[in-house]
Amino acid sequence: MTLLITVFAAAVCTAVWYKTDSRSEMKLGTLCMIYWGAALMWLVDAVFEFVEVKAEYFTPAPKDMLNDAFLGFSAVALGLVIWLAVLLIEDPKGVIKETLLKKH
Repeated sequence: MTLLITVFAAAVCTAVWYKTDSRSEMKLGTLCMIYWGAALMWLVDAVFEFVEVKAEYFTPAPKDMLNDAFLGFSAVALGLVIWLAVLLIEDPKGVIKETLLKKH
């Protein structure tokens, strides 16, 4: 479930990046890399778990699926938080700098 959620987030983010962010103003490429990195991590985890438990991998308990879903959504949320931190630090549109330097 974690793999499915992160791959979906990565695919949606990549489609949005490809369609809208040609000049990389909002650093959507960074968000895409975060999600694709998480998806790759969960893919490796899934392969090793499949090697370990074989066919049982395809029949998880509902409790395990719910835990994996929470973990997947948490990974997506953490990726968003990291991306927002990058945006605030780099301030690509200069909004924060302009606000701080504005004289009242």
